[in-house]
Amino acid sequence: MKKSVLLTLLAAVTCLGTTSFASELPPVKNVVININEAYVPGGFDSQTDAYVIVSGLFPNGCYRWKEAIVKHATTTEHHITSVAAVSQGMCLQVLVPFSKDVKLGKLATGKHTLKFLSGDGTYLEKNMVVE
Repeated sequence: MKKSVLLTLLAAVTCLGTTSFASELPPVKNVVININEAYVPGGFDSQTDAYVIVSGLFPNGCYRWKEAIVKHATTTEHHITSVAAVSQGMCLQVLVPFSKDVKLGKLATGKHTLKFLSGDGTYLEKNMVVE
């Protein structure tokens, strides 16, 4: 009898401990990140979805890729902002490489200017030709 009461009490304490741990997850903050390079493949036409491949280095292991925000300033100028989710807490203090595809959608025929915006107001500029 004492064993079953002890086991029930132990199970209840374990469940309470797990629940409180899950509710204390570190907060996540979205941060605009810099990219080091953008690869612009060729061969796109106005009927296909264009894309680019961005790459860079996260400053530590707390950074995770979240999204790329694409704004079409004009029909031939496009602004791309890369965003990472950063969790607070213990992180590996190493540079973490990343590489992601960024979909631009269907673009009009002609020469397009792609500006990859950083959080500090600078940008990397690349050109793309759509046939």
